[in-house]
Amino acid sequence: MKSSYYKLICVIVLCSMSLSCKKYLDVTPDNVGTLEYAFRNRNEAENYLFSCYATMTQMNNVVNDPGFATSSEIVYPNTLNDHYFNEVGFNIIRGLQTTANPSINYWDGTNGGSNLFQAIRRCNIMLENIDKPIDLSASEKKRWIAEVKFLKAYYHYYMIRLYGPIILIKTNNPVNASTADVKRSRSSVDESFAYVVSLLDDAIPDLPPVIESQATEFGRITKFIAMSVKAEVLTTAASPLFNGNPDYANFKDNTGKLLFSSSADANKWKLAADACKAAITECEAQGLHLYNTPPTVSVGNVSDKLKKVLTLQAMITDKWEQNPELIWALNYGFGYQGFTIPRMTDKSESLASTYPSTFAVPISTSELYYTSNGVPINEDKTFDYANRYTPQTGDDANGSYIKSGYQTAKGHFNRELRFYASIGFDGGIWFGNGKLDESSAYYVQARGPYALAGPKSLSATNITGMWPKKLANYLSVYDEVFTAVDFHMPRMRLAGLYLLYAEALNESQGPVAEVFTYIDKVRARAGLGGVQASWGSYSKTPDKPNTKDGLREIIHRERRIELCFEGQAGWDLRRWKELQDVLSRPIQGWNVNEGDAANYYRPQTVIIPVFGIKDYLWPIQTSDIVVDNNLNQNPYW
Repeated sequence: MKSSYYKLICVIVLCSMSLSCKKYLDVTPDNVGTLEYAFRNRNEAENYLFSCYATMTQMNNVVNDPGFATSSEIVYPNTLNDHYFNEVGFNIIRGLQTTANPSINYWDGTNGGSNLFQAIRRCNIMLENIDKPIDLSASEKKRWIAEVKFLKAYYHYYMIRLYGPIILIKTNNPVNASTADVKRSRSSVDESFAYVVSLLDDAIPDLPPVIESQATEFGRITKFIAMSVKAEVLTTAASPLFNGNPDYANFKDNTGKLLFSSSADANKWKLAADACKAAITECEAQGLHLYNTPPTVSVGNVSDKLKKVLTLQAMITDKWEQNPELIWALNYGFGYQGFTIPRMTDKSESLASTYPSTFAVPISTSELYYTSNGVPINEDKTFDYANRYTPQTGDDANGSYIKSGYQTAKGHFNRELRFYASIGFDGGIWFGNGKLDESSAYYVQARGPYALAGPKSLSATNITGMWPKKLANYLSVYDEVFTAVDFHMPRMRLAGLYLLYAEALNESQGPVAEVFTYIDKVRARAGLGGVQASWGSYSKTPDKPNTKDGLREIIHRERRIELCFEGQAGWDLRRWKELQDVLSRPIQGWNVNEGDAANYYRPQTVIIPVFGIKDYLWPIQTSDIVVDNNLNQNPYW
């Protein structure tokens, strides 16, 4: 597997030397003189195939992924003395997006974004020249064409999610294209989605069902990956942001053509549900199933309670090639464990300036998670919601999750297992970091500057006092040295596909039995009862699952919980048109500079987000609109 990654790295370097960074208008090949060489034989053509994958590889950096950085699941301070990466993505929720210089700009490839028009251009070059290598077998040729069509579809789809109606680059312009030909117009949203689906439909039959040679080909596209992406594309197309959105009812191009449909099409949800079910069938036929085995590598004596928590962590951090739930993951490892693991040893404090532990989880994210009864904390009849910030001392009954004898917030008790697997909080047990017996496990000490995980400097302060534990491998060690055991962040996994199907089926048919079947599969793995049983027994609103609207709310929350920190919520909340509501309230954390529990557990505002209707779509850079008079700006910008 590593050999293929090194090959991809080499190709990226080659591309950066031979393909200059172009705006989307320049779709005329600038390397015509080298095309004959690039496709003279199978080996050279394979190198070009990997250049089509190269942009996908460049998109692996999660801080430049709008789905990861703009959802407020994790927030990041903007007042640091040290800048470890380009923070522009995290700053979008502060209202810092502009038309003059858009953040994580995938239209032009600036401010952390990759130039997706250039990526599409490479794909077109590959398709135009695929017949040239005389030693390329017919079967391999079919597969490569399918892979490139998938990549071309995905790059277009990524832009639709950001910009809505886009310019479809079905073919590259000829070398002698006129200025008028180069200035292309945007297609409507429906036309854009239809083109993506047509490319995926062309690709799917010729993609391999599985990767046979994992050592050399792992990470390349399979049939079940493409079918799962198609399911997501159609679900996105059916969602309120793109399906009859009244906010965009009058959005037209410069010729008067409507770019959004004026009314919602309910049949889009049926198409989405059918595609989800087909993808699930294919995934399961290839052996995919929910991850349900506790990790065993170096694990010593642990209780059954903690084993369940470790299982929920390992479904993210286990190796891709041996994780039966992963449909598709980022090609390179998650490189930010130094931001997700709190300091838990005396020696680790000396590394605070290098590994600052500054990916901060707001209180609002932690409160998404259910009680141990499987319902929201503000709905559970047995949960003391009003006093959830009151300090309470850990006891032996909760010793697998909370340090016995240590004061933490009352709201940290009696929560679902995914809460303990996903959130690192003051007083919470942190298994791993070199301690692999439960009896010697670390716990987080976060209260005040004298606490190990507390504020150490402006650049080494977690501003909310909570960490995304889900994004830390239990085998990684933050001590005298930092040793990260790598993992691949999921793009898609089976639990997410199950919930996508439940969503589409509820929208098309209402709360039928099969909707509950697929939600409850995910909940059962998390140790929870079924939706109907849980709401019926514990919720103040027991009838909520019995209506389409009520079940929609439950499914949306279930996706946000199950896929938290995986770069999905930013996209989901946009397509649902719910991000404006999420960002309408101040983002809060604990009073991290206080050492006393009673004072620490007083919520403090860390960010006042700025988000309006215009922010659902990215702005197109003003200079692009000046150059191409066929373009107009996205609404409200």
